[in-house]
Amino acid sequence: MSEERLVEIETKVAFQEQSIRDLSDVICEQREELERLDTICDGLVKRVRELSALIPGTDAPADEKPPHY
Repeated sequence: MSEERLVEIETKVAFQEQSIRDLSDVICEQREELERLDTICDGLVKRVRELSALIPGTDAPADEKPPHY
């Protein structure tokens, strides 16, 4: 194998390793963001349920069709 060919392969491998590290970093950031958003969503659901309990007549499920359908 020629020296030029070996250098080309090593360059490609180095580029792929850097790409894998970059993608891994992005995945970790996205996981952290999803966990943060999940926590926010859980808090909002809890708060809506608390507020719904304070409003009379909100015992019916929100996705239930009205009787005229």
